[in-house]
Amino acid sequence: MKPTLIFEGRTLEREAFFERVMRAAAALQAQGITSADTVALMLRNTPHVIELMLALRWLGATWCPINWHFKLDELRYILGDCGARLFIAEAPLAHELHAALPPGMPALQVGAAPAGSAAGPWPSWDAVRDATAPCTDAAGTPRGPMLYTSGTTGRPKGIRRQAPSPEQVARTLERSRLCYGLEPGMRALLNAPIYHSAPNAYAVGVTQAEGATLLLEQRFDAERTLQLIEQHRLTHAYLVPTLYVRLLRLPDDVKRKYDLSSMRHVSSTGSPCAPEVKRAMIDWWGPVFNECYGSSELGYMTFTTSAEALAKPGTAGRALPECELAILDEHGRAMAPGEPGLIYARQPGMVDFSYQGNDGARRAMERDGFLTMGDVGYLDRDGYLFIVDRSADMVISGGVNIYP
Repeated sequence: MKPTLIFEGRTLEREAFFERVMRAAAALQAQGITSADTVALMLRNTPHVIELMLALRWLGATWCPINWHFKLDELRYILGDCGARLFIAEAPLAHELHAALPPGMPALQVGAAPAGSAAGPWPSWDAVRDATAPCTDAAGTPRGPMLYTSGTTGRPKGIRRQAPSPEQVARTLERSRLCYGLEPGMRALLNAPIYHSAPNAYAVGVTQAEGATLLLEQRFDAERTLQLIEQHRLTHAYLVPTLYVRLLRLPDDVKRKYDLSSMRHVSSTGSPCAPEVKRAMIDWWGPVFNECYGSSELGYMTFTTSAEALAKPGTAGRALPECELAILDEHGRAMAPGEPGLIYARQPGMVDFSYQGNDGARRAMERDGFLTMGDVGYLDRDGYLFIVDRSADMVISGGVNIYP
């Protein structure tokens, strides 16, 4: 949990950053945060969000990452629903968000207000953290985030999990090692917003790799991504198919300009990748692309390498170790290989969940211990999953589920 962070040209060395995380943990304790509490975070991709997630992970508390594009009504709903003990948001957002806070909810602001504007209405997180001695308590059992997911259901639903067992923590780390290619000394790029589930998990996963470096960007730029890979000799990245398309649209002379030979593992999730797009990226970057199918509720269920994607165009991969897949019709009958039906999965290593205040929605997903997210697909005779439809309408844009 001692990564080196690179952000906006500045490097935060691992020991100095770890001390900052421990100060953050103690500062949260001083605000009354315990392992039973949730802290809502409305932050862009900066070292602040990494330090807060790691500090809350150390305390065994839960963080609730909130989309910083949300307006007052959306934020007011989530803050009222998630039961957060504390709200931490960026200073430029503080003035307009003040009215969304439930009565009595304390709040802190990160960073400074924009030049020429009045000071924000809340105390400064930076000042609170820097005035606190580092936490000396042993690490608690990491509980992880409380994610809000919408897709086909209108109002987002909060995914509430219990504290995992040590065995479940170990299993989660093993899945992350495979899906994210975690390894000692990795140098990873993350430019997807951390309020989404997969980038959030990726950020935390990278910080658990010994001697890792995480280069954090606030937004994606195609040519800048190539520049950063060459400049920092990056080895890993998290990208979604929409970003591949933008990269492929670069002029050929720009594509040839940069040395990408350091890359070893690109994690691809969020939405299906068209076979022709993946083949073009493999032809350009090499066989470094690894795709997972999963959901915020069930975690990753399948995994496929570049070689498998070329051999089985369009596949979402085979089931991960310990994950069981079943393709069932509407009556719960198993479908033969090649015949589509609802995709069900059982994940013994995952911590079970419920939806905040909506356990009925959770129960409706389950059949004989298997759960479905409403996706339709089939398994071929080799056990490879192909996703062909959804049982309910949903729009996916840039890896984001949008309620129709």
